[in-house]
Amino acid sequence: MRLILLVDDNEMNLDMLSRRLERRGFNVVSATDGRQALTKAYETRPDLILLDMSLPEISGIEVAKVLRKNVETSETPIIALTAYATDVDRRRALEAGCDDYDTKPVDLARLLVKIEMLSSKAIARPHSDNT
Repeated sequence: MRLILLVDDNEMNLDMLSRRLERRGFNVVSATDGRQALTKAYETRPDLILLDMSLPEISGIEVAKVLRKNVETSETPIIALTAYATDVDRRRALEAGCDDYDTKPVDLARLLVKIEMLSSKAIARPHSDNT
C-alpha cells in the first residue's frame, strides 16, 4: 500500500500529516473538500483514503457513501478522521462505509497500525495498479 489520498479541510493538518506519512515511505495526494476528494479518488485510484468527516462541499460521510457505490472505489480502504470521538460519530462513519475510524489530533503510531492492518486485508483482493 503506497498511495494514500489524504482529505482534510485544515491546511495545517493536511501539510503536517502528509509530510509525516511521506517520511514513512507513502506517496500522498491531498484534497481539501468533498468534491476534490471524489475527483482525486477517481483520478489517482489510491490504495487507501484518510477521510476527514467534517468537510466543505460534501461531508466525509457522503463522500464515503459515494465511493462505496462506485465499482472502482468500492473496495478502497477508508479510515475516517474526526475531532469528534463519540460512539455515534464512529457508528455513522462505519455505516457510511469507512473501514476504520480514528480521532484527531492524529496519533501517528496508532494510525500506522490501522493502515498496516487494512493493507494486509487489501493484499488478498484486487485493487489499483499503484505499487
